[in-house]
Amino acid sequence: MGLKALDYESINENMKKVEYAVRGELYLRASQLQKEGKKIIFTNVGNPHALGQMPLTFPRQVIALCQAPFLLDDPNVGQLFPPDAIVRAKHYLSMIGGGLGAYSDSRGNPGVRKEVAEFIERRDGYPSDPELIYLTDGASKGVMQILNTIIRGEGDGILVPVPQYPLYSAAIALFGGSLVPYYLDESSNWGLDLNDLRQSVARARSQGIMVKAMVIINPGNPTGQCLSEANLREILNFCFQENLALLGDEVYQQNIYQDERPFISSKKVLMDMGPPISKELQLISFHTVSKGYWGECGQRGGYFEMTNIPPQTVDEIYKIASISLSPNVPAQVFMGLMVNPLKPGDVSYEQYHRESKGILDSLRRRARIMTDGFNSCKNVVCNFTEGAMYSFPQIQLPPKAIETAKRAGKEADVFYCLKLLEATGISTVPGSGFGQKEGVFHLRTTILPPEEEMPAIMASFKKFNDEFMEQYA
Repeated sequence: MGLKALDYESINENMKKVEYAVRGELYLRASQLQKEGKKIIFTNVGNPHALGQMPLTFPRQVIALCQAPFLLDDPNVGQLFPPDAIVRAKHYLSMIGGGLGAYSDSRGNPGVRKEVAEFIERRDGYPSDPELIYLTDGASKGVMQILNTIIRGEGDGILVPVPQYPLYSAAIALFGGSLVPYYLDESSNWGLDLNDLRQSVARARSQGIMVKAMVIINPGNPTGQCLSEANLREILNFCFQENLALLGDEVYQQNIYQDERPFISSKKVLMDMGPPISKELQLISFHTVSKGYWGECGQRGGYFEMTNIPPQTVDEIYKIASISLSPNVPAQVFMGLMVNPLKPGDVSYEQYHRESKGILDSLRRRARIMTDGFNSCKNVVCNFTEGAMYSFPQIQLPPKAIETAKRAGKEADVFYCLKLLEATGISTVPGSGFGQKEGVFHLRTTILPPEEEMPAIMASFKKFNDEFMEQYA
């Protein structure tokens, strides 16, 4: 009998090319050690609630009422829930119609999409069309939907920053396209070099690849840098000159830890530049409820906004979205609550403001503790985390360690991270999972462990690292 459809030799070859280091070898080994009773600190993925961040009270109150609408008929509901949560729950239930158990429009609920559009208008100062906003199951699903739309085959290339979040390399491989790397400059705080961009495009074209789109992650993952308005202007001009679509991954826009460079969206800079670029450059922007001070990763709420995309293409994107019938409806309510937050004077505002400010202030302090901790270690250098949720220190590994890793059949940074995990229980991701220059090694860790535990975690890291460097000197 021949091969069956789901025998390994028969399945889609593109699946076999996919790698996703965030849940790769290190994560699997950490999970095994946890089962064996070892305390593991999972810093491999930006998952705030898993590391102790408490959910914001108000959105959970609204969701509780939406999930159990019979509570609204209880005469004692006002003793359990504040009046603004009750009003907001009734608002979403009336807008959704069949409640959270019913399918929505495949693009997401029209009322929530209108709230997203109003948020974008307030943020950028330019109109936004709800018909060009699609709600998605987290930003990741939106990214995959758009990449699937762009990529026709291996001749289609996508410019992706290196280091990059491996969603992009994985999705491009899955859809059969070609990843075209452009390298961020670690020595200038992970800045972007336009000459390197041009060389990347020229190199790809010389290999017969049509470069169709460019990805930016702002603030950066895994690198934590924030792009300035001048950077964005250069990028938009470059995309316009090279006839590229721009995919703006802006999911960390609430996570800013320095005052000199606030977040500014690609859409705002594009509109500020005016015609012809503002009328012609194709831009897709992504956002989510998973990051920022919400951290609602498990809810899977996201959106993308399309700018200058032809109506026929929008129709095709809608058709593909329709195959899944509907994005997660409770997450759509979370998205509405995030983009239409409480205002001063609302009953629950003071608590909401106190909780959200407390989270962001703590993240800012943790970013500093972690950066300073890494820079106090032997053979470790780390740029300050300006935004997002990660540190990406460079680990300057001795030749003996690199040779030992090679004999063990491991990448040198994988070898280092495995040793770190076994010794300390700290589960990180090796830099090779994100891409890095040849002969340079990193690890990525979130800045999400509880603030009170951070000094001990960094002390544990320093002890391991300095002993490792001595052992392999």
